Order: sequence, then structure tokens, then C-alpha cells
Amino acid sequence: MSRAPCTFRQRGTGGQVSQWPAPRRGLSRVEAAQYIGISPSKFDELVGDGRMPRPRRIDARKVWDTVELDLSFDALPRDDDQAADDWQVAV
Repeated sequence: MSRAPCTFRQRGTGGQVSQWPAPRRGLSRVEAAQYIGISPSKFDELVGDGRMPRPRRIDARKVWDTVELDLSFDALPRDDDQAADDWQVAV
């Protein structure tokens, strides 16, 4: 099931209505995976092993906090220089 993107509406000069994406702090599981740039199944793996945060609850809904996602993403290891050097040697 696909949902329409959340948008703000603002009446501009001349009676025109402009729309732009609404800033949101809470994301669904699929949105959180997209935000990080991975598949939902890989996101589930990272949540399970603690590399990504667990969701917050709003009633029965699970919501991921973008601030916590950013912090967790920043804490992921970077591709080290040694691995890049190994690739160049293999070529």
C-alpha cells in the first residue's frame, strides 16, 4: 500500500498554493531503511545487532527517530584505506 507524501500547503501571493515535503522526525521501518540507503531486510538485521536504533512506540505504531538514525549511521565504520590498497594491488 502506497501513501501520498506528506506535504505542507501554503498560500502564496496571487492565491497560488505551493506544496513541499513536510519535515518529519519519525519514520516507518521502510522509510528508515530508505533514509539510510539499504533494504528493509538489511535494516532489520542492523536493528537486531544494535548497529541501528530500536524504534520508538506511538500507540501500536513503531517509529524510528531520524536523529538517532543519523547518530547510528555516523557510528558505522568507514571503508578503511587498507582495503582500498588491497583492491589496487589485485588490479
